[in-house]
This record gives sequence, structure tokens and C-alpha cells, in this order.
Amino acid sequence: MKIYDPNSYDIYCLKDKILLTMKLIVVLIIAGFLQVSAATYAQKKITVSVENAPIELILKTIRKQSGFSVFFIQRDLKNALPVTMSVKEVSLEEALEKCFHNQPLTYIIESNTVVVKEKPAPVKTSKAQFTISGRVKDNSNLPLPGVSVRVKGSTNVKSSDNQGKYSIQVELKDSLEFSYVGYVKQVLIVKGLDNIDVTMIPNEGSLDEVAVVGFGKQKKISIVGAIQSIKPEELRIPTSNISNAFAGKLAGVIAVQRSGQPGADGSSFYIRGISTFNGATNPLIILDGVAVSSGDLNALAPEVIESFSILKDATATAIYGSRGANGVMIVTTKSGKDLDKPRINVRLENSVSSPTKIPKFVSGTEYMKLFNETIAGRGSSEVPYTQDKIDGTRDRLDPYVYPEIDWYDEMFKNAAYNQTVNLNILGGGKKVDYFLSATLNNNSGLIRDFNVNTFKNNISVKRYSFQNNLNANLSQDTRVSLKLNTQLRDFRGPAKDAEGIFGDIMNASPVDFPLMFPNNAAERRDVFFGGRSGGNVNAGYLNPFAEMVKGYTNNFQTTVIATFDAEQKLNFITDGLTVKGLASFKNWSNTNTVRSGGYNNYEIKNLVKNPDGTYSYDLAMIGTPQSAALGTTGSTSGDRMLYFQSSLEYSKTLAEKHNVSGLLLYNQEEYSVNNPTDLISSLPRRRQGIAGRATYGFDNKYLAEFNFGYNGSENFAKGKRFGFFPSVAVGYVLSSEDFFKSLSATIPLLKFRASWGKVGNDQIAGARFLYMSDLNLVGQGYTTGLDMNYGKSGPTFARFTNNDITWEVGKKINVGMDLNLMNKVNLVVDFYRENRSGIFLERAGIPGFFGTDGTKVYSNIGEVRNQGMDLSLDYNHDFGNGFFMSLKGTFTFARNKVINNDEPPFTKYKNLSAVGYPIGTPLGYLADRLFIDDADIKAHALQQIGGVIMPGDIKYLDITNGVDGLNIINSSDMMRMGYPGTPEVIYGFGPSFKLKKFDFSFFFQGVANTSFFINGFHPFGPRTQRNVLQFVADQRWRADDPNPYATYPRLSKLDLPNNTENSSYWLRDASFLKLRNVELGYTYKSARIYLSGYNVLTFSKFKYWDPEQGGGNGLRYPSQRIFNIGLQMGF
Repeated sequence: MKIYDPNSYDIYCLKDKILLTMKLIVVLIIAGFLQVSAATYAQKKITVSVENAPIELILKTIRKQSGFSVFFIQRDLKNALPVTMSVKEVSLEEALEKCFHNQPLTYIIESNTVVVKEKPAPVKTSKAQFTISGRVKDNSNLPLPGVSVRVKGSTNVKSSDNQGKYSIQVELKDSLEFSYVGYVKQVLIVKGLDNIDVTMIPNEGSLDEVAVVGFGKQKKISIVGAIQSIKPEELRIPTSNISNAFAGKLAGVIAVQRSGQPGADGSSFYIRGISTFNGATNPLIILDGVAVSSGDLNALAPEVIESFSILKDATATAIYGSRGANGVMIVTTKSGKDLDKPRINVRLENSVSSPTKIPKFVSGTEYMKLFNETIAGRGSSEVPYTQDKIDGTRDRLDPYVYPEIDWYDEMFKNAAYNQTVNLNILGGGKKVDYFLSATLNNNSGLIRDFNVNTFKNNISVKRYSFQNNLNANLSQDTRVSLKLNTQLRDFRGPAKDAEGIFGDIMNASPVDFPLMFPNNAAERRDVFFGGRSGGNVNAGYLNPFAEMVKGYTNNFQTTVIATFDAEQKLNFITDGLTVKGLASFKNWSNTNTVRSGGYNNYEIKNLVKNPDGTYSYDLAMIGTPQSAALGTTGSTSGDRMLYFQSSLEYSKTLAEKHNVSGLLLYNQEEYSVNNPTDLISSLPRRRQGIAGRATYGFDNKYLAEFNFGYNGSENFAKGKRFGFFPSVAVGYVLSSEDFFKSLSATIPLLKFRASWGKVGNDQIAGARFLYMSDLNLVGQGYTTGLDMNYGKSGPTFARFTNNDITWEVGKKINVGMDLNLMNKVNLVVDFYRENRSGIFLERAGIPGFFGTDGTKVYSNIGEVRNQGMDLSLDYNHDFGNGFFMSLKGTFTFARNKVINNDEPPFTKYKNLSAVGYPIGTPLGYLADRLFIDDADIKAHALQQIGGVIMPGDIKYLDITNGVDGLNIINSSDMMRMGYPGTPEVIYGFGPSFKLKKFDFSFFFQGVANTSFFINGFHPFGPRTQRNVLQFVADQRWRADDPNPYATYPRLSKLDLPNNTENSSYWLRDASFLKLRNVELGYTYKSARIYLSGYNVLTFSKFKYWDPEQGGGNGLRYPSQRIFNIGLQMGF
């Protein structure tokens, strides 16, 4: 007997037939037990053209091109017919179907193996058979041709056609197996159905799946850099900003959403944290080969995206040179397909949003009691609010005489309504294909509309986004494409920004005046806004309602990104050689118009209580009369960018085992401001660079890669203007070793990676030409005299010449592992460290003397170390009968440490040093507790922080007493405490289920190692008007209950520095866990209806407001909880 050896292609004899049989049985049993499908390898295209060839030759060819092992018993081939077939770039299943057409043979695919055997003799049966049909689609709802549809346990197999349709004869007891290389096998029970539609799920563990890398694509098995991809459908959440989907779903990305305000509710995000403190911390975002802003990224609809990848280590980013220092995000939009007819998809969504949590204030009566308590508690006999005032407010005698205003409730709604519509069309033929998409987002805010003026004050953001992609195959070797992305954004809101309005609410008394007084004079149209004299806004106190309705803002932005690229294969020179070119133009314009008028505040004078219990009074205007006529201010701005790149690429497999590739690329960029305001801004910013890559792989086992970027910068002098940023990486695919083959069914992939490289940065918060001096003519530029009190105008240096300024350089190390278990579990783990040196710092200023007043001095002196790890875990399993489950989890840890930041030596007060702490770690006093009594105060060190200290005030520790021996607590006693505001840890996890036509998923996301100070909320404040948060009233120190560990210290009329300075007393843990997304859907044919939620639940130790918003007083536009209903349809 002879068996086909997949490794040597030789046919050899086995003496023991039983041994062969047992081996085959073991292979099949193991593969079946593990339920491993042929999806281990992603879809490989097969090309065969033969005439009357032995079937063994065909099997050998298929094995070589697919990478699958092929087993058969030689005697089973004795009746095989010669094969005549011609296929080009077809799937493995299609090639096998052609090969075995009209043959006395059949096959099965298990694990990475094709087993060929004789067809069993047909068994006659009297059981009734019937035809079942249906359609097979991919996860983008597009037809999937070439899918193998097999009656389980039989040789009855069919394939889906070009439209994804199939038809097959079955019996009632049968089950259907749907399999396709690169997708998870699905098994469905017939149960008398005459139609079964199937959506195939991609197999994330496919070894030959192609991933996007810098300036190209590579097979996942050959990638040695730290790269992660996410499926576009995972980015579809019920918000209008795609960045809000990053948190917890992309390992290595730290993202936080600080605001829920429409138009400003995108997330801030970083790749592997922050490695510099010069302000240039954002990753590079590449859309179809062109650098774009985070705003451009947020405007994309998920339906437009074909692939989304992040590049994290030096090997992945070095090729971008100076632009890739902080990581790279690469987004590719969809292209058309060769379809018989266009595919039209529609998504309609309607959502309602409401605050996740808002701070709670005390009632008006409680506010007045607390105010009186505070005055008396600080030793004054004054009674600001009489008992009559308190009683009248409590009894609601008159809303204008005794107002009790919940400013938030009066000015803001409980919910807002939003709509999203996407329409896209995909189609084409073999020569030309196209993809067209249009998206409308209509988002509204929480501000109430009032009839005070003819205009509305609520926030409204309408965003229109268009994507048009056209590809043309001019010949077999020539391809061109044109991509056009257009974005329109129309914003309308109050003249005063929403954040400022929320701050006004915090600082307004709830009992001193109403929103406005009634105007009963028919002939007058004046608005009598409530007020109180004595403040600093036109001699009165600020009325938040009047500030909100005094005017409006219109802002209109347009962005156009046009990209043309061409590709020419140079096979006539040598196989695998390709030249590419890309040219792009981007224009952004912004028009802003603010219309705002004045307003008049009034207060009650000559108050008289009538016999019937009503009140009479006069209204007196506060301050000078203001005109309500709307004035207009406006501005326009914009910029444009031209980008060009050309590349030469080579890719070839030599002797079937040596995979080599190379890339050499040139690019240049010109950025210009449309409305320059000075000489510097009128000069275009230009960049030029060369990039290259060389890769080598031996038999998918041993991998090596070299990348480099060579870039020039306008910021540096000759000799230091160009920077060279190389990287090297190696990989070892242990699972490809011959000795590992016995474990291949259990562990299809085990790969180890390591990389080292350099990246550069030339950006300093917008500063340019840093090596040149900056000379300005300003008043009082020269200062002299004994007391430095004599000034004279003249030229001054804003910046001195510095030819030593050069690149900020990061040296990155990364080690990682990729593991696949049973084609179900995928684990990717990376550990990294980056040392960023030469960070640009503005050093201590030169004292103002002769022409040096305000002179800035820069130097490459800063140094930061950043290290951490990121992990992603995916699990997929098909339970059969239409039940499929997947589980996704990510974990990211990124901690930086300041090594040098040009601070004083702090030889005495080392507690003030930032060195050794993460960037942004704040300073604060170390609190002990509250003072118990006067004796406690007298026995303690003297606290020189501010204000007269009384029992109930915060008691601090004198941490420097052992250093200076002064027994005094002042700013020298502050220390670094807590964590930075940007989390060091971010994680996410959640499952998704699919049961026939139903699908359900949810996703939790959380952060840790982050903290903030709460401040700016202390009662009454510097203007004695600030409202009181409920937790302050509930948990304050009281004279009748002097708890030294009360949550809030003794109340004070003004902000008492001793009790309001940052300290451990006000430091809060900002960690949280959120049920970030949940979705339930039902699919019927080509339509799907679904319900989804965003920010559904929050779990946190911090209870006063949503911790994701950060510190302060919580009075800003709140984070939103969103519930959404949607409909997707395909035609």
C-alpha cells in the first residue's frame, strides 16, 4: 500500500496496513474531537491548468499552493480518471470540487488536512428527500460565493454561487455543514426547513489572514511587529464618534471620554500611554494612505471601514519616521466588488440620550440654613437669611419674592434625541468597481428652548459625511483608484459655551433671585431677568439663565480629502516587482459666527405684603442699561495639505520556502494655513522623507524584518536637520517546526516576536524654526535701574539662536507572543519599554534686562521611560444548530516615569520633585484628619496655607519637619500623590451570542490606576453665591457632632485656602467599570432590527458624578447614557 507524504511528495510503501489505518483514524478522531476546521489557514487562492493529468499531480499542486496536508491511500486512486481542469484564483473548496468532479472519490477537510477516500456505494432508501436552499453572506452582509455546503456525514456537497445562493437535497434528519477557508465552520439542523440563510463568521486565528501594516499589507503569520486589528462592526456603537468605541476593545489603546456634549464628545486616546511631556502625544492617523485628524476619523461611519489597525512598536511605526513616534492608526475604506448587481445597504437609528449622573444640590431652604450656620460657625453674629425668608421659601409663598431655583432643572432637559442614517452602495465588475456611502448624524443637546428670543439656544450638531471610492483595472497589471471623502459639520448652540454655562449654574445661589420677572406691560417687550446687586457683572450677580439666552453661535466646517493612487506590476522585469504612486489633497475650512446681546437684571424694591397675602413691589434695574440688540462677531480659518508618495515593492517566494519582500518609498508633504496672521504662519510647513522595509521568512518558521525612516525637519539647523530611525525585528513560529506537527491540531499557531527600534519627534507645541532667533519689537523691552524700574522700548529676543536643538528620540523594545488554540482561542501578549530622550523643554527664562524680557530658551534635556504590557484574548465556538458564541477581552497597562525634566535639584525638599513619578502626578498636602479642638490646633505645627484655623478644619502632616526643623507647614510640605488623570490600566471584556436569527452581545470596560482632586465646589465661594452639593451637607463637620474624619471640613463663607488646596483629603480614586455596550438584534432575510445601549451602567467607588469626566466640581456637560433602536437593510 502507498500513502501520499505531504512533506516530501514521495510515495512510499508501508508494510503494515493496520498501522496506516490506525494513523488515519487517529488523525480524524483528534481533528473531529477538537472540532478543528480548515479555517486554520485563511483563504488561499488556487490556480491549476492541466489536461489529462494524473490526479496525484493535481493533489500535489493543491498541497503546494494551499499549505494543507493531503492524505490518501494509493489503491483508492486506481480507478481515478485523468483530470482536465483550468481554474484561476479560486478557493480550496472550488479547486477540490473541480478535481473530484465525476471521480469515484470524495474528500473531507479536517484541521489543516485534506483526506481523500473512495466514495461509498450509494445506499437505497425509501426516506423522503426534499430540496433546501438559502443564501450565504459574510459579516458585512455581502454574498459569499464558493462556500462548501455539505450534508453532514455524507458525500452530498454543493457550493454557493456568485450571489451566495445554494440548493441541496436533504432528509429531515440531516444537518448541513457550511465551511469556507478563513471562516468558522457552522453546522445547522434541517428540521424540515426549506430555507436556511447563513452568515459566516471570520476565523480570527487564520494564519494566512492579511493585515494592514505601514505602507502595505502582510500575512499575519509573517508579522513580527506589535499590530492589532479590529473588525469594523465592533466600532458600531450608538454614538456619533467612532473613537468612543476604542476603550477596552483595542489592546494598547488608552481612551477616555471626558464630555457628553454633542460635537465635543469624542474620546481622547493614546497608543501605549504617554511618553513625552512636550505636548506632542497623539498618534498618527492614516486614512487611505493620508494623515488625517482625530476629527476626520470620528466622522467615519463604520460601514465605510474595510480594515482598522493600530501599530504599536518601533518595527511597526519606524517606517513613518518622525510622524510615528506615538504610534499609528491605519484605516482603509471599502472598495467595490465584482457583483451581478449593486448591493445597497441602509442603516437607520433613532436614539435617546440622558446624563449618566449629575451632581445633586441642596434645596433652597437647606442652602440658607447652611449659610447661616457657616457665618455663625466662623464667629460672626450676622444672620444673612432671616427666618421669614426661610419660611416663605419653604412654604412657596411667592416664586418671585421667595424664589427657590433648581438652575439645572430649569435650564436643562432630562433627555435629547438623535438620529443617524447611512446609505451605501457597493458593486462593479471585473474592470471597474465602486463604493459609495452617505451618512447623516443629527445630534441635539440637553438645553431647554425658551421663547425669550426668536432664536433657539439648544445645541444642534448636524454632520454629513460622504465617501466615494472608484477602482479601475486598466489591465491585468495596472490598477488605479480615486477616493473622495467629504465632511460637512453644522453646529449651533448658545453664544456662551456649554461648559461655561454649567460653571455658572454651580456659582449661582438658588434663593437670591428668579430666572426672570413677569412683564405685564403689553406695550413693552423687555425681559426682566432676575438679579441681585453687589456683584461684579454690571454691578450685579450673574444670572445663568440670562447668560444662556443672550445669543447664539453658528459654526460650519467642511473637510475634503481627495486621493488618487496607481499600481503597476513590473512582472516583465521580474516577478513580484510593483511600483505604486499616491497623491492626495486635503482642505479644511471653518466659519464661526457669534451673535450676542446684552441683558438687564432687576431686583425687588419697596416690597409690601398685601392683606390678602400677596405681595407688591417695584423692580429696579441693576447697573447701567444694556442693549439687547444682537451684535455680530465672526472669524474664518482653515488649512490645506498636499501629499505625495511613490514606492517600489518586491515580494517573492524562492524555492517554495524563502519568502522575501522589500519596500523603498519616498514621500513629501506641504501644509499651509488658509488665513495666516503673521510671517511664520504664512510659510508652508514641508516634510520630506524616505522609508524602507526588508523582510525575510524561511518556511514560515524564522522571520526577520528591517524598517527605517529618514526624515527632515524645518525645526533644526543644518547638520541636525535629518534623522534616521531604524528598527529590526525577528520572529520564530514554533508551531511550524516538524517536531511540533503532532500538536498542530491543538496549537495551530505559536509564535514569538522581538523588536528594537528608534522613533523621532520634531514637534514642540506648534513652535517652528527652533534653531533660529526670534526678534520682536515690543514696548518696555529694556529694563534697568537700581530697582529694575526703568523701561525703554526696543527690539527683544523672544528666542535665541540654538544650533544644538535636535530630534526627540524614543528607543523602543518589544517582545510578544501569538498563540492559537484549537482554532478557537487566540491570545496575543506584548511587553514593551520605551526610553524617550532629548525631549524639548522650555528652560527657566532669562531675567528681563537688555532685550531679554520674555526670552524663551529651549533644550533637548527631558527624559521619560514608558513601559507596560497589552493583551488581547478572543474565543470563538460554533455549538451547531445555529448557535455561535464569541468572547473578547483586552488588557492594557502603560506606566511612564519622569527621568529628567529640568527641575531644580531639590536637595532639601525632595518631596517636591517630579522625577521618578509618572507624568502629571500632582502635588498635594498630606492630610491627617480634621482638628478636634483649639488644644489640638495649638499643639500642632503652624499651618501657613491660608486662613484662620478652627476646629473642624483640615489638619496636615509636617513631612519636612525632619529636614528643616521649622515646625511649619507650607508649600514645601507638598508631595506627589495619587495617579495621573490618564489611566495606567484599561481593560474590556464581553461575549456575543448568535442563535439562528437572534444575536445578543454586551461589553464591559473599565479603568484603574487613575485619580483626581475634587475642587471648585466648596460652598458659597469667593462671591458668596456658590451652591452647595448635597454630599457636603450630608457629610460635613458640625459643631454639635465634631467628627474628625468627616467627609467635608468646617464650612466657610469664602474659599478658605487651608481647606481648599489640593491634598489627600480631596484625592479620589477615579477607577470605574462600565457596561459600555449592550445590543440585542433579530435578522430576517436581509433586514436586521436591533436595540442597543451605551454607558448603560457604571460601577465606581466615586459616587458624586461620572468618574470618567475627571475631577473638579462635576459641573460640566455630563456623560450620556444612550438607548438606541436601529434597522439595517440590504437590497
